[in-house]
Amino acid sequence: MNTTSKNTSNFLIAEAQLALDEARKEKSIRTKKLGSPIQLMGKALAIHVRGNHVWIAENTAIARKLDLESGKTLQIYKGHTGPLTSLAFCDRVPGSGDDEILITGSWDQSIKLWDTQTKELVSSTDAHTDFVKSLLVLPSLRLLISGGSDKVVRLWDLSSSTHDQSLKCIGSISSHTRPVECLGGKALSDTTALLYTADTMGIIKAWNLTKREGWWQSSIQEEYHHHRTRINEMLCGNNQVWTASSDETVQVIHGKSPPKCTKFPPIIHPVTVRAILPLSLTDLAEPYLITGAGDIIRVYDVSNFEAPEFLNAIDAHWHDVTAICLWTRKYVGNDGKIRVEPWIISSSLDGTIRKWRLSGMYPFYHPSNLVITYLCLRAPQPNIYSSSSYHA
Repeated sequence: MNTTSKNTSNFLIAEAQLALDEARKEKSIRTKKLGSPIQLMGKALAIHVRGNHVWIAENTAIARKLDLESGKTLQIYKGHTGPLTSLAFCDRVPGSGDDEILITGSWDQSIKLWDTQTKELVSSTDAHTDFVKSLLVLPSLRLLISGGSDKVVRLWDLSSSTHDQSLKCIGSISSHTRPVECLGGKALSDTTALLYTADTMGIIKAWNLTKREGWWQSSIQEEYHHHRTRINEMLCGNNQVWTASSDETVQVIHGKSPPKCTKFPPIIHPVTVRAILPLSLTDLAEPYLITGAGDIIRVYDVSNFEAPEFLNAIDAHWHDVTAICLWTRKYVGNDGKIRVEPWIISSSLDGTIRKWRLSGMYPFYHPSNLVITYLCLRAPQPNIYSSSSYHA
């Protein structure tokens, strides 16, 4: 057996890792104050921004509610025994939009529901036989959908989420041959829904869901193979399906419903893309795409899907970006009036949450008209239907 070749290979890998570690160490000093970093005890694997707070799924097996202005932790939810991969919200009072119930998924294979007013555990469900990787809530249907490393998608009745009672499974899909990383979709009626599921092979499947006699049945509508490997994030809305992949691309499908959808050329990055935020899917309704690939945040003009234009790159973190969210910051100006300004929130494996004023992220952006429109004409109604998790 030739051990020299093996030892040389290990040496080269070790040298490359040492060089990377050294580069990250130097960059951690250079970027120490960029984006007004909020240092966490652990690493954020998923985040969700609501009002002036960010909710964090951490690798330390806790969920955290943090104030974006002060950086202070307001609430901590303990109970899982493994890293949290995903979080979502549902109404305490159906149809009220109160979003007072926090839902968390974890490596410990369970889904837990929490009362955000009292921090009490509402219910715990042994949901999968491997890691829970993604969560999606369809509020009008009182439906929770979960995807796992066991390659299964499960559907849960949120109306059964009473104290000390596990969620009732009311449907499942076992079509994927690899772990299900991402979910997206929307309700079509009281008894039908459109669901997208994406896995670590890069396969996206579109499903028609129909409720019959209390059970959700699924029928495949389309299957997409335009990614070569793992899909890390998927966002759906406005007849668009955006995906970020380890194949170093971002891709978008456009169309009212599969199979009548158009696929556009990929947006190529130099490294794995883990996070995306198409502003067209937010209340800002702007034709810009923000991506997190490696430790860099990039901005693109995607007003023309056929020819996206690169605008800017921000040296944002010293380790991989794990999530990007829009923060509609509300604050009181010097004149005593309430101001609303769009910011971008990013999380990273460097253990920080960072804040970026949108007006400073790319040229020719003029937020004044946009902010006035948002403040006066639009109530903040999120229209992104998706869930994904960072592959820890």
